[in-house]
Parts: sequence; structure tokens; C-alpha cells
Amino acid sequence: MIAHLKGRERAVEEFGWTGRKAEWIALVCLHSGVFTRKQAMRFLDAHPEQARRVVHALIAQGLAAEETVPGVRGIGRVCRIFSRRLYRALGAEHIRHRRDASNEVLMRRLLSLDYVIEHADLPWLPTEDEKVAAFEALGIERALLPVRVYRGAAGNTRRHFPVKLPVALDSARAMFVYADPGHDTTTALRSWGSAHRGLWRGLARLGRSVEVVAVARGSREIGRAERVMRGWAEDGVAEPDPEIHDEIARIERAILQGAVRVLEEFGGLQAAMKRSVALTRQIRRQGGRGSIRRGTAWQAVRLAGARYR
Repeated sequence: MIAHLKGRERAVEEFGWTGRKAEWIALVCLHSGVFTRKQAMRFLDAHPEQARRVVHALIAQGLAAEETVPGVRGIGRVCRIFSRRLYRALGAEHIRHRRDASNEVLMRRLLSLDYVIEHADLPWLPTEDEKVAAFEALGIERALLPVRVYRGAAGNTRRHFPVKLPVALDSARAMFVYADPGHDTTTALRSWGSAHRGLWRGLARLGRSVEVVAVARGSREIGRAERVMRGWAEDGVAEPDPEIHDEIARIERAILQGAVRVLEEFGGLQAAMKRSVALTRQIRRQGGRGSIRRGTAWQAVRLAGARYR
């Protein structure tokens, strides 16, 4: 039994799936919406023909589709479970996993699933509502949770944990998974860390050990992530928000170049200089002890050969 599914795999029985296969379908829907045949083989302990039959049965029921994704090579065909009726039965009708996504998001979902497959016994919080409820139950203010505002014709919608990466929580520790689809820089990782820093520090104040796992396909991405996470750890130097450095650099360039328009944005030369000093002090305050207990990297070997544009 996979405890964090909370019995939701039983909702899949009405579609004719039981046992380990029902668990697999529920796990995919809640964590990624997509999977490869190799991933199905690993979880189901099945041979290729058995994995093929599972995929074809899902397609025949109108629950999923499988395709070779344009621009993605090295992982074979990808199966996407898209049935709204199935997600509704699982209590996750509005989760975005069932929708098409860019190749970058697709890889991030597959990487996330790959880690969950190998650690299915951890107390994962699969949905946004579960994450928010769990942290609020600890006394964490909602303002500390990562959030993104989506603007639409019907108004603004706030989504917490918008990147939809795995989070696990128990009485002793909180684990946050970051999936690197193959970025050339650490900008996305740093931005993700900045969005979570308030939450991490709030958890630390409550005595929870905070751990971060960076999941990637290759040694280059893993090496970059390890260097960043060393700065986040307790025995390292906590890294400030990169936007602070950008703002300081912008002020310094404006002063050197005499860019009056830019300086006027800050209220003139003197005000810009005061702003630069204040930001520098903020960086110093953020130094010292880091915001997480430990950061580790994990290579998704089943996806190591993936290439995409």
C-alpha cells in the first residue's frame, strides 16, 4: 500500500483497474500526468510487453494518449493520462497534469515522477490543497508559501507551489524536490529556492529538518545544483535573492554612466545611493546560517538519455 495515496487508488477501480496497476495510475495522475514505458516497467515490475498492454488499455478506454513528442528524443513514446473523469474520481479534477505542456515542463514532470517512483513510501503531499493545508496546520503563514498570480478575464487566481514539484512532510522533516529539465544555468533553481526560503526558515523555527533534493539527468546539471545547495545548507552561506544583486548592479551602472532616467526611478542620485547601501546591508543579513539542513542530488538514470529542444 502507498500511504500517501490515502486510498485514492480505489477510485480507479470503477475504470476496471485494481491492485498495483490502480496504484500506478493514481500515482501518475497525482504527480505528473505523464510517464514512459520504462517507468511503468520499473514500478509494476513488468516486462516490456506488459507495459505495452497497460498503455494500450488506457488508450482504448479513452483515458490516455501515447506519442513520440516532437523535439524530444531518447526516451521513446510518452503516455499522457488526460481524462477529466478519471482525475475527478481521484479528487484532482483541476490539476494541470492532464493538460499538454511544453517540452521543458514535460521533462520536469517525468523527472519528478522518476524520483517518486523510487521513494513512493515517503509522505508526499501530491496536490496544492494538501500542501497548503499541511503547512498551515503547522502554523506556517500562507504568506510564506511560494505563490504565483495568474491574470485572466475572470480575475486573478493565486496558485501556491505553482511549479508543482514533489513535497513530503512528516513529524521530523520536510523534503522539497527540484527537477532540472536541462537548464544551462542555475537561474531557475535559484529562483525556485528564493520562492521557498521563507517557508524553509519558518519550518526550521518549528524544529523541522528541511532537505532539498535536486533531480537531474546528467552530471553537469547535478554538479551545478550541488554547488548552489551548498550555499543553502546550514554550514554554508545562505545565498540572497539574485534580484537584489541585479538591482544593485543596475544602480551602480546608472551612477557610472550618468543615466538620469534610471536614477530618477529611485528618486535621484542620493536616493539611489541610499537604496544601494540598504540592499547591501540586506545581503549581509541574509548571510551566515543557511536555510536548509541538507541538499543532495539524484540522477534519473531512466531519463539520462533524453534530449530535447
